[in-house]
Amino acid sequence: MIKKIGVLTSGGDAPGMNAAIRAVVRTALSKGMEVYGIRRGYVGLINGDIFKMDARSVSDIIRQGGTMLYTARCPEFRTEEGLQKAKATCEELGLEGLVVIGGDGSFRGAADLSARGIHCVALPGTIDNDISCTDYTIGYDTAMNTAMEMVDKLRDTSQSHDRCTVVEVMGRNAGFIAVNTGIACDAIEIITKELPYDLDAIAKKMLEAKANGKQNFVIVVAEGIGNATEIAKIIEEKTHIESRATILGHVQRGGIPTVRDRVLATELAYHAVGLLEQGLSNRVVGIRNDQIVDFDIQEALSMEKPYEYELHKIAEEIAI
Repeated sequence: MIKKIGVLTSGGDAPGMNAAIRAVVRTALSKGMEVYGIRRGYVGLINGDIFKMDARSVSDIIRQGGTMLYTARCPEFRTEEGLQKAKATCEELGLEGLVVIGGDGSFRGAADLSARGIHCVALPGTIDNDISCTDYTIGYDTAMNTAMEMVDKLRDTSQSHDRCTVVEVMGRNAGFIAVNTGIACDAIEIITKELPYDLDAIAKKMLEAKANGKQNFVIVVAEGIGNATEIAKIIEEKTHIESRATILGHVQRGGIPTVRDRVLATELAYHAVGLLEQGLSNRVVGIRNDQIVDFDIQEALSMEKPYEYELHKIAEEIAI
């Protein structure tokens, strides 16, 4: 039975990571385990930036965005030398298992460590929701709500000036934030990499809507498409409607996590510690159809996540 574990956050930060850390620590303590926090992800694991945690170490962090353990990218961890250093740190401290909170890259690191004898269980922490083995990732709900709030604010000034606002939201490899924010904010068009788009058709749609009394417009563009400034310029040229671009950027990663993200993070973390308690390794924990599930990491990485085509279709049909 595993009695000493560590927890780390890796890759991009996401709201709800602190809720997951809190749940890992307190679940482990309730099971009689010792828990160690690893600062700055795999960098801290290699360098030994590790400290013992207790129940008070995670007091009041559930409501905070970001990650109290900090996070960092770690190119060295992709090398055999880096992996051996990380393994040596675990062995020196007697860490028998790790809970790794992050995205695909973090999962691959957890799989590599698992293959070298360190029990690892991973949690999906990324605002993009681009982890295929889970319906929701930690941070996704908060990011969508943040984007919605920002677009609503932009709509106010867009309405005041009879303007079109082209808003770029995050989602480098997936359009989930874009399509949900777009439908929630009555965007005239949603542009993601999953579907082709035609600026001529968009301009025509806007002019038809204007002729029917619509005075201001929002176009939501996924980060994977980019070029929001260029799109705004072309839209203005084609419609003669003043158009401005706004890139929301990393504001979507911050902020107070929503109820959904806090609860999801807690459930996933509780399950992860339970897997380690059983001596299981190389697992990813997720949620599917409102049920907590876990998969082999390699299996999880090989899965493909379908885009929300039906939701995008609905958005297109009602944006008139």
